Amino acid sequence: MKLFLTIFGTVFLAELGDKTQFATMLFATDRSTSRLTVFLAASLALAAATAIGVLAGHLLSQYVSEKLLHFIAGGGFLVIGGVLVFKALA
Repeated sequence: MKLFLTIFGTVFLAELGDKTQFATMLFATDRSTSRLTVFLAASLALAAATAIGVLAGHLLSQYVSEKLLHFIAGGGFLVIGGVLVFKALA
């Protein structure tokens, strides 16, 4: 249960304010569109993207150590953060 809540919390926070959420809100603003259709389509799309991430992570873990994957992911986030800070200051 602890692992489940950790994953849920991390992904939930990462998705808040994400471009996916904004796109979903845009679709939901159309009065002629069913909110249920928007919810189901967006949910299925997120589930499909997550499935790809899980499969890719599983395949990578067979060839690359977990420690190295954590290092690469952390480094990637640092680079993205650095670029965003640099752009904000420019």
